[in-house]
Amino acid sequence: MKDIQFTVKQQKREIWFVLVSLLLAIGVNVYAIIAYGTEWKELYTQWFAALVLAIVIYFVLALFRYIFWLVSRKVVKNRKD
Repeated sequence: MKDIQFTVKQQKREIWFVLVSLLLAIGVNVYAIIAYGTEWKELYTQWFAALVLAIVIYFVLALFRYIFWLVSRKVVKNRKD
């Protein structure tokens, strides 16, 4: 059976994607607080909603990254032919 290796470079890249997703989710939360004029305590009382949104953003980004990988792989394969 083949071992799957997850290099340090790949780990760092994934950590950056998770952090960007989390920051985007927190940014959406801050925008909603300002837009709807609610209290700032919602920034920490609604942390679970921001976490769920961050997970959704991460998987959407992962989907786009996978599609990009498939397309670029197909383009490189066509160039070799």
